[in-house]
Amino acid sequence: MSVLTNEIPIGEMLVHPDGRSVTFLERKSVNENEECLVLEHRMSQKGPLNGPHWHPELKESFTVKEGRMRFVVDGKETILGPEEQLTVYPNQVHQFWNISYGQLVVLHEIQPPGLHWQMFALIHKLDYEGKLNKRGVPRNPLWLGLAWECIDGYIAGPPKIVQ
Repeated sequence: MSVLTNEIPIGEMLVHPDGRSVTFLERKSVNENEECLVLEHRMSQKGPLNGPHWHPELKESFTVKEGRMRFVVDGKETILGPEEQLTVYPNQVHQFWNISYGQLVVLHEIQPPGLHWQMFALIHKLDYEGKLNKRGVPRNPLWLGLAWECIDGYIAGPPKIVQ
């Protein structure tokens, strides 16, 4: 699949060198005018999955299927276990961690889908090429900018205009 295409085959899976994976499950209608992207994440590495960030238009819902996940959303901490769900709304600063003792399996719904899958594909490609740092962040700021452009997101802290 090209990193820039919107045509994603159902079941397409991106498996990283460390074994974690992201699978495209579906693009579903939410209402007449909106769709959401449904992904499944699987991982066994404990720790932070991202840094604090926010999205001006994106709504994300997470449903833990297996394991435990810690969230901090606008300063409020929540721990989710199997079959528990949390929704992050536009402009909410959020960060999440895998705190499972085994594997974490989580369904991730992204509305609107935008180019979110392309961001996961780009990070996957850069990971296989050894172009990410130990925290999974692209070493080249241009690649980082492209990844952030795909998800319509901003790092918490620096003003949006600077980013």
